[in-house]
Amino acid sequence: MSPVVTLPAFRIAVSVLFFGGLCLFAASDALAGKPVYVGGNVPAERRVSMDRYDHAAWDALLTKYVDTAGNVDYTAWKRSPEDIRALEGYLGSLSYAGRGIRASREATMAYWINAYNAVTVKGILREYPTSSIRNHTSKAFGYNIWKDLQLVVDGAGISLEDIEHKVLRKMNEPRIHFAIVCASKSCPRLLNRAYTAADLEKQLTTSTRAFFASGANFRYDAGSGKMQLSTILKWFASDFGRDQAAQLKTIAPYLPTKAAWQAANAGRVRVSHLDYDWSLNDQATARRSVRR
Repeated sequence: MSPVVTLPAFRIAVSVLFFGGLCLFAASDALAGKPVYVGGNVPAERRVSMDRYDHAAWDALLTKYVDTAGNVDYTAWKRSPEDIRALEGYLGSLSYAGRGIRASREATMAYWINAYNAVTVKGILREYPTSSIRNHTSKAFGYNIWKDLQLVVDGAGISLEDIEHKVLRKMNEPRIHFAIVCASKSCPRLLNRAYTAADLEKQLTTSTRAFFASGANFRYDAGSGKMQLSTILKWFASDFGRDQAAQLKTIAPYLPTKAAWQAANAGRVRVSHLDYDWSLNDQATARRSVRR
């Protein structure tokens, strides 16, 4: 999950040259991030509807390497050439989807959620060991996993940033923010099953409730009427409603019981936002924290 960031749009490296005491700047692509493609180019006549995907290969990998808290055993996964190839094979299969071929809303959304999460895991495994995805999100110069790691679909690369902002957010389903996972502790948990068209509604509901059940993402003090929300609700506030009252009503059905009524009625609610923890959702780190 990449937050909406207001930064300079340029990503051109600058070289500094010195001539007789003069400092000259020359634009160069040498340090700019270059796309890293996953999947492959599939001829148009071989592309299929997203309705035809069952995501079984991704489901098997999630079941094997992701625990119920959403932490990933990156160490074991990285050490398994067979399962690295299995992930690459799954990503390759995603390239057979035709975006212009008719598919149900549920199948389309499940496809893109799974694609986002699988590409993110691929990106982390490519860099692992690492402590955070933010180590690989250069804002101006160099590789940025959200922009430069691209899945080939319909013969063109699509970045994580574009999957999130130009595809999934356009589907007007705010619960996608609790399904796509940026490999960080303050992200939603990575579901250890693939999203499917048949179970999408149930899975989105489960993932959203699990998100707000965590004290790291939501806190409520009934005495003061103070609610502390994940920063996700700040970054993407407009996806949940036109104002705070509407936004609270959107999330109310998924909140713990004591907070749900207050949010639905937008009474004496004072909202603030929690700090975001970009530490990696790594099982190894989670085990060390428990031992302490």
